[in-house]
Amino acid sequence: MEAYIYDALRTPRGRGNKKGALIGTTATQLAVSVMKEIQQRHNLDTIQVEDLILGCVTQIMDQGANVAKTIAQHSGYGNHLTAVTLNRFCGSGLEAVNQAAAYIKSGFNDLMIAGGVESMSRIKMGLDGGAIAMDPMVAIPGHFVPQGISADLIATKYGYSRNDVDLFAAESQKRAAKAIEENAFSKSIVPVKDINGFTVLAKDENPRPETTVETLSQLNTSFDMLGEMGGFNAVAIDRYPEIEKINHVHHPGNSSAIVDGSGLALIGNKSAGERLGLKPRAIIRSVATCGTEPTIMLLGPAPSSRKALKKAGMHKNDIDLYEVNEAFAAVPLRFMDDLGIDHSIVNVNGGAIALGHPLGATGCMLMGTVLDELERRDLSTALITLCIGGGMGIATIIERI
Repeated sequence: MEAYIYDALRTPRGRGNKKGALIGTTATQLAVSVMKEIQQRHNLDTIQVEDLILGCVTQIMDQGANVAKTIAQHSGYGNHLTAVTLNRFCGSGLEAVNQAAAYIKSGFNDLMIAGGVESMSRIKMGLDGGAIAMDPMVAIPGHFVPQGISADLIATKYGYSRNDVDLFAAESQKRAAKAIEENAFSKSIVPVKDINGFTVLAKDENPRPETTVETLSQLNTSFDMLGEMGGFNAVAIDRYPEIEKINHVHHPGNSSAIVDGSGLALIGNKSAGERLGLKPRAIIRSVATCGTEPTIMLLGPAPSSRKALKKAGMHKNDIDLYEVNEAFAAVPLRFMDDLGIDHSIVNVNGGAIALGHPLGATGCMLMGTVLDELERRDLSTALITLCIGGGMGIATIIERI
């Protein structure tokens, strides 16, 4: 049995700080706005939607107490709708899609909604704590370092200079600006409105089209002091003794932007689509996760992609477009070098450096963005992949109908 993507929509990404347009909008409101748009676009009989799976990383306060069920309850879909919130860190939004696909392919469910949500302006990243970083009994033997140190470790180990990562970041901004100018995102963006029906945000708020390598070169790197004063450079070097010194190259301009947003996909089997008059847009061909060494942490996209390709019986050259989450510039740079993939087919509309990374929602957003682009370019296949905290990777291959 196949798992079909019937639609994939998202909110705009709002800057995740006190000046961002969405700071007054809760995670519940963000996701509900997308669920209502899915229902309206397809005149969907919501009683047919059996379950809601949502990724959300920082599950406290507004986003606590199984926020997916809160969203289901306020969506108007009906009291029958069950829901679960999951946390695979940055891979959560794609993990939700993959789990829904597994339910559909197994025959246990016929129609589901999956994706993610994160309000980073209201719920700050890391507020939930966790033993992986906070408990010395876990962190010390695990050689824990913050992700920014991991990104700089990748850059150091594989030889990416400050200019290399800034070039990539400037190109991300350039591609995002071009995509916005060409309305590449407009098909799937659901404007966020307040309780009075006034539009709060209708387009992505974070891109800075004026960005150049020269402007980026003026920014101070972010993780020098943390690495030295916090002792994390020594931890990384202890794990990778072939490295004499960490070369700190990442800063806010070449790292993923902190933003708010929600992205959701309607996923079901063939019979559900026929019963409801839904036209499938794509098939989920294969999914994969993998574990990687946790100190360098962010190298999961390449091995998880290889695993997904193998499961699908495909070769890297069978993929028309790749979406690699731009957690830090060194991550997609290493992915492209590792798999031998040209930048011309990777993140063709920019990525999280320009647009932002709403942790629990990003994976589903990337899937929707690349599906739209497959349709725009009349192409067939795409692979979506993200690095994940703690040393993991996730990948999904979709094929256009």
